[in-house]
Amino acid sequence: MGKRIVIALGGNALGNTLTEQMTAVRHTAKAIADLIEQGHEVIVSHGNGPQVGMIHHAMNELTRVVEQDFPVIPLSVCVAMSQSYIGYDLQNALRAELLSRGIPKPCATVITQVVVDPNDPAFQTPTKPIGRFMSQEEAEKLQKEKGYVMMEDAGRGWRRVVASPKPRDIVEIDTVRALFNAGQVVIAGGGGGIPVTREGVQLHGASAVIDKDFCSCLIAQQVDADLLIILTAVEKCAIHFGTPEQQWLDRMTTQEARQYCAEGQFATGSMLPKVEAAIKFAESAPGRQALITLLEKAKDGLEGKTGTIIA
Repeated sequence: MGKRIVIALGGNALGNTLTEQMTAVRHTAKAIADLIEQGHEVIVSHGNGPQVGMIHHAMNELTRVVEQDFPVIPLSVCVAMSQSYIGYDLQNALRAELLSRGIPKPCATVITQVVVDPNDPAFQTPTKPIGRFMSQEEAEKLQKEKGYVMMEDAGRGWRRVVASPKPRDIVEIDTVRALFNAGQVVIAGGGGGIPVTREGVQLHGASAVIDKDFCSCLIAQQVDADLLIILTAVEKCAIHFGTPEQQWLDRMTTQEARQYCAEGQFATGSMLPKVEAAIKFAESAPGRQALITLLEKAKDGLEGKTGTIIA
């Protein structure tokens, strides 16, 4: 019997440029279509790191070079642009791959807003770098003129950093759920969603980015999925990674995973948020599981042949 699955695609599934993305999504579509062909219902979410950085840079350059007083484009709008840009390529690649297999299944991208708490502590300590590298002089100028928070990034130059608050609610979840329940392939929560805050009936874009794995976890909970698949650059999770004691993990209970997190076994900004999102989903209701593995191994992971299961 088919499962209800939410798949969180890592950046390696999308490429870094327009040409790379068009090639990458065709490869990605094949792996997703393998699961759909087995009878599973699928929602796809994805990262947007290179894409939103490119859009953010382009909008800033437009503001800089245009002769008249051109308004700064908010980061939330850049995230919305990246959702459409990636969704356009991804839904077309999925549609073509499914039709080539004789599966006439509709694919649709939902522009997804995600509510965050304006009092989230993340807003007090922005840490998520976006956009291009620049000199200290240029960074200080932007900090003075636009109020950006700038940070030196590992000796490679200065970059803007923004908050990464936790997602609280999916605004368009009823639409996502209706399409999903109707048997369609839904692309939602791209880039972690467009971060917004609520004020009465109004939604206001927030200058932040949301971790796509936590957003995917929330979507999976709210559509009553059976399985959250987090696709990354390694086949399995490991403890003592990169040391002679390295040990690949086939399976973790949520208690074991939580202990490994506390021990610092998973890198911040890399594997740690994936494991934390997996724990949160697995503990959200009886019978739910999460799988962390490579894109190319998603089908094998679902069959228990590889990957790391968190249950």
